[in-house]
Amino acid sequence: MELQSTRSAEALRFQVLGPVQAWRGDTQLALGSPQQQAVLVALLLSEGRPVTTDDLVDGIWGDRTPPQAVAALRTYISRLRSVLEPNRAVRKPSEVLVSVSDGYALRVPAEALDLAVFEQRVGEAAGARADGGFRSAHDGLVAALDLWRGRPLPGVPGPYAESQRSRLTERRLAVAEERCAMALEIGLHADVVSELNSLSAAHPLRERLRELLMLALYRSGRQAESLGVYADTRKLLIEELGVEPGGGLSAMHARILAGDPELMAALGAPAKPGAEDAATFVPPAQLPADVSDFSGRSKVVNELRDVLRAGSGQAVVVTSLAGIGGVGKTTLAVHVAHSLRPDFPDGQLYVDLRGAGASPADPAVVLGDFLHALGTPEAPDSLDQRAALYRSLLADKRMLILLDNARDAQQLRPLIPGVSGNAVMVTSRSRLAEIPGAHLVDIEELTPDEALALFSAIVGVERVAAEPEAALQVVTACGFLPLAVRIAAARLASRPRWSVSDLARRLADQRNRLQELQLGNLAVETTLGLGYAQLRPEEARAFRLLSVVDSPDLPLAAVAALLGTAEQEAEDLAEALVEANMLECFTPGRYRYHDLLRLYAQRQNAKLADAAEQQAALLRLLDLLTATIQNAAVVIEPDDRQAELLHVPAVPGIPMPDSATARNWLRVEVSLLLSGIEAGVRDSMVLLRPAVDLVLMLRSLVEDPTLVPRVRAALAAALATAEQHVDTGALARLRYAEGHLHQMAGGLSDAETALRRSLELQPAEDPTQLRSSVANELAIVLVLAGRPAEALPFYQEAYSLLRRLGAPIGEARLLANMARAYVGLGRHAEAVESARAAVAAARVSGNTPCLADTLYQLGVVLRATGSTAEAADALREAHSLFEAQQYRFWEGYSLARLAACLLDQAQLAEAARAAEESLSIAQEIDAAYCQGLANAALGEALLELGQPSRGLACLREALSVFTRLGVPEAQPVQDLIASRHTEPSPSSPPAP
Repeated sequence: MELQSTRSAEALRFQVLGPVQAWRGDTQLALGSPQQQAVLVALLLSEGRPVTTDDLVDGIWGDRTPPQAVAALRTYISRLRSVLEPNRAVRKPSEVLVSVSDGYALRVPAEALDLAVFEQRVGEAAGARADGGFRSAHDGLVAALDLWRGRPLPGVPGPYAESQRSRLTERRLAVAEERCAMALEIGLHADVVSELNSLSAAHPLRERLRELLMLALYRSGRQAESLGVYADTRKLLIEELGVEPGGGLSAMHARILAGDPELMAALGAPAKPGAEDAATFVPPAQLPADVSDFSGRSKVVNELRDVLRAGSGQAVVVTSLAGIGGVGKTTLAVHVAHSLRPDFPDGQLYVDLRGAGASPADPAVVLGDFLHALGTPEAPDSLDQRAALYRSLLADKRMLILLDNARDAQQLRPLIPGVSGNAVMVTSRSRLAEIPGAHLVDIEELTPDEALALFSAIVGVERVAAEPEAALQVVTACGFLPLAVRIAAARLASRPRWSVSDLARRLADQRNRLQELQLGNLAVETTLGLGYAQLRPEEARAFRLLSVVDSPDLPLAAVAALLGTAEQEAEDLAEALVEANMLECFTPGRYRYHDLLRLYAQRQNAKLADAAEQQAALLRLLDLLTATIQNAAVVIEPDDRQAELLHVPAVPGIPMPDSATARNWLRVEVSLLLSGIEAGVRDSMVLLRPAVDLVLMLRSLVEDPTLVPRVRAALAAALATAEQHVDTGALARLRYAEGHLHQMAGGLSDAETALRRSLELQPAEDPTQLRSSVANELAIVLVLAGRPAEALPFYQEAYSLLRRLGAPIGEARLLANMARAYVGLGRHAEAVESARAAVAAARVSGNTPCLADTLYQLGVVLRATGSTAEAADALREAHSLFEAQQYRFWEGYSLARLAACLLDQAQLAEAARAAEESLSIAQEIDAAYCQGLANAALGEALLELGQPSRGLACLREALSVFTRLGVPEAQPVQDLIASRHTEPSPSSPPAP
């Protein structure tokens, strides 16, 4: 590859021995689409030589070249240049990705590409072998293979990438084969058996691997197995290819049968004269095999390598990897350990301490095995003697010890060497903070991209590329947990008739997801169960009970409510679960499950079938939430009587000192509130009442449109439960909430139906806050529908009830609402009088939300009665108050109404700005009626500003909304469109 001395090129690194990646220093670069990566790969593998445009097009698309392929290629080149040289001046030629004749070339140093470094190390190993340096050759090949990070070029499309994938895979296999041969030359026959077994199983027709496996088994004293390998291979070759084994394999078979003494020549000694002297100490190499499809985690891999290599000069370096079962701690540790083998030339020790099981490994037994591996024929009897000898043998050595699956610090202490130079890597489900000076690393689940890369490596790039959305659904259902992703991918790989979508559908069912995530002796549920089995009874109870509500996370107050304990005790239990990696805590005082752990906890609840305990826990949580949302409502809406619709909770709730705190709590905990409602309305009358309370409060406090479907679903479930138990009180309140939600969304017909049903369920003679609220809501719906005459009696009934109940704030709001009915009836003087009285009463009360509401209604009334300047002032003040309270819903409406006033005053630019802002808010919160008002005002303003096409598009969008909602505003918009000599068309495009 051509050398390049530019600073930008020197800073770049490229990786193709696995997923394609590029780095500038420690920063990973975004390489764009798969086709763009294919361009980069073609240039990288050309080693600096120019690649023509035709060759690039053929390499990327082959026989399926699109019409605009060359233009697309130029776009990819341009984007790659921007990524590789972000600071290059616009017209300055690229110094890295250069144009050459009719093609392109990549000018980077050879050592910038991992493939080039790989080949360099392989070449150096070949030279060492030629000189008789078998150990140097072996270690060089290990260093070369450590550069691989999985299947080469996954996800890179095109015939060129496919051919290179095959070439590189074959090259890796050949080098791995040579590494095994060198291991046999230096006496590592026992260590290499497992790797040769794996390679032979993956490539059953590769005779050289079978030959090496036979030799390794023979030298390990396993002659019968060695001969069995030959018999199995011969049978396979005859059945598959119709041929006998080749000369090398047959000769090995004959020499083993003859007991050829030269076959044992490499046992502990160099194979050829002039080779390196054999050491009396054969370094142990006990690491399990590295996985071939390891992907992702580059940041933590580099962190661990740096820490383990560096050392402190004073003490043994210890790193401790903690995480939930199945998160890939062992896989990561083994991968890192393999990459560090050249740094620890005196060997690597490994043991599975079985800390997650019922029978953890005894440190004394482990030390006995380690001492034997270190050349001690007989170990001392006591634990202390063994630990002392172990520390002595490791003094002045540089060894890496991997202690996998540790239970606790007590199990580990005897296994940690006593002097620097050695390094220890520990994996455990618990964070082992008790180990002095340990570098603690929490291993989290994979990122979505890393999970998809792992899934693709097992399933195959083509199947995943054909269904990318389904693949993302699968890894998401797996919680991005490596074990779950591997099992799901392996199941799919073993079922060629399944599509990725088939697997995604199976995993979508949460009730059976854990059952789906098992294959052979691998099962996510079993792995998670090992951690659960280690919990104390009170911790196991907490682990189960916190799952009765499907909230993304839980604040400490909710944890305490669910457990029925004081917050301090609840925090201690939660933190114990965090230490055991059965719960997560990313923000102090807030706790959450991994998705699969939540499902596991819920399955444990179902198995125990203690419905009373679970119901009591949920009731305590709903009481806390109800009390707290009442506290929030009191400071958000002072003097409001809505709380009278709720039952009195058994707890005081979280205090809310001011409106800002209350609103922030609602924003943070809205998902918890919805999850509590969803759990409470399923089938229990005991839980239905507090759940209905929360529905009533949330109906007007939740403005996020993405949450509305969940509110509607919870409401529907609550209605079903209330109807099942014939609870008319709950039904009346729920129909009220249903009507309000329909009204806010613009569904006036559905709103009217629900509200009339609510009134029918209530005794007409009872002067209740609920009946007043429902009558008021129904009147609002009727006014919006253009039926003010029908609305007025309901307003009057509601006003009369409020007077009897003594609710001045409610009275003020009703006066303002009633003014809208008077406008619709043409009674303008009464309308203005009623609206002004409402504003005056709100100002006297000092209730800011009420003042904002009444000012808004006054503005609407004044504009309708011709006082547009005063109307605009009222709407500006209302908007300011809504904005200060963060009422996005009413911010949007006040701006839309203000835009209409500004149009009346011919302030066109200001009107367009207000309408644009209103439209943005309305789209954000999915308020259809507000979108119609904003589009109508914007369209008219644009017409007057000389933008007829866009203006008419906005008007058509407004007409579509108003027609769908069945509101009277449709007619004037239709008249305005007609006046411009353009007929409205349902197929007209929406406003941009």
